[in-house]
Amino acid sequence: MKYKGNLSLKLYNKKTVNKIQNKINLLGVSCKYDAITFLNARLFTSIIVFFVVLIFSSYGYILSIVFVILYYYLFERILLDEKIKKRVTKLNNESIYFFEVLTLSLQTGRNLIEAVSITVNSVDSEISREFKEAIRQTRFGKSLTESLNDMQKKIPSDSINNIILTLTQANMYGSSIIDMMYNQVDYLRERRKLEVKATISKIPTKISIISVFFFIPLILLIILAPALLSYIG
Repeated sequence: MKYKGNLSLKLYNKKTVNKIQNKINLLGVSCKYDAITFLNARLFTSIIVFFVVLIFSSYGYILSIVFVILYYYLFERILLDEKIKKRVTKLNNESIYFFEVLTLSLQTGRNLIEAVSITVNSVDSEISREFKEAIRQTRFGKSLTESLNDMQKKIPSDSINNIILTLTQANMYGSSIIDMMYNQVDYLRERRKLEVKATISKIPTKISIISVFFFIPLILLIILAPALLSYIG
């Protein structure tokens, strides 16, 4: 995205704007703001936080600086990084069913554009909306290859981008894609199983930590309570 002539560029260097815009792109087509809007919002709200802490705190001249630094850092972390992380999980979970339907559509003898069009109209999901946008761009003059390449910039999942790359190459060279798609879907399904197993394996550790900090002190209190009461009495 170009910002030529924008006065806000005098406040931010090009590298920062591009970095933020790349992260915003990874939030997908549903994201309605750009890098300049984000940076302006962070700057102005940081100024507000600074003066609020400065005015209402007894140690405002120190705390205001600390709060602004934390706020400035967490603003990007929460509104971009955490959202991107959650979107990766969501896309990966949705991708198995979406690509299964796409593979079945290809198996009926349809070309890639027809198969993708049928799939996005049959499946309502985050990844489906990205493919729907790619199809929309082809209707406005872009080739499917260009649309898929643009789409990759909006997908934060490496495994999904590998499949998009497979689709792009098949579209360019006219190679058979059905067997490759089945292999990719099997890979996604196996990866999902491993992720679930990893999550399950972490549960005992989490329970142990909770036990150490909450249940064990409570049990000790129950055991020692009579002795403490008799001592106090």
